[in-house]
Amino acid sequence: MSFELISNTIAAILTLCIFSFLYKDNPFYKFAESLFIGVSMGYAIPLVYENAFIPFVWTPIFVEHRLIILIPTIMGIFYIFRFTKNLSWLSRFPIVFGMAIVGMGVPMSIHGSVLVQMRSAMLPLDNINTVLIFIGTVTILMYFFFSKEHKGLYGKITNVGVWFMMIGFGASFGYTVMARISLLIGRIQFLVGDWLGLIK
Repeated sequence: MSFELISNTIAAILTLCIFSFLYKDNPFYKFAESLFIGVSMGYAIPLVYENAFIPFVWTPIFVEHRLIILIPTIMGIFYIFRFTKNLSWLSRFPIVFGMAIVGMGVPMSIHGSVLVQMRSAMLPLDNINTVLIFIGTVTILMYFFFSKEHKGLYGKITNVGVWFMMIGFGASFGYTVMARISLLIGRIQFLVGDWLGLIK
């Protein structure tokens, strides 16, 4: 037996173990899930050690003697105290610092999404696209204005906003499903073609 046949057989068995969850939760699925997590962590830990710890912690502190790097290093070590009962409060410092960095990205998010939407809504209404963007933006904003009861003409206008939102959510969900179906097709092609050899 060739190495390729053995590796394909192992991969096929693990794939079928994962697919067995479609019937119900079972030991085969749990085994494949645990194996996947274990292999992923076993691969990720040395990868982080080589690509993050050595170049960004060990080398700057012990080779280049840049002691300022000790500050983020200690902040990172504080994450470990999350697993202790008495010192878990120390893990709040890096968490708060990380949330502050996320907050710094809010202006960039506003420039990248909110302002773009505002510009699109302010374009001249000279074609169907700009008209739909304008109607969708206005009606959706009116829907989320809860100070006025959604009745009468105002309620009908907000219903238009609901339709725009549902179309957007449906398109997003459809794109997600399409991506998952592509993965499923790839796995089935592997089982039927590479493993069983029924298709070339």
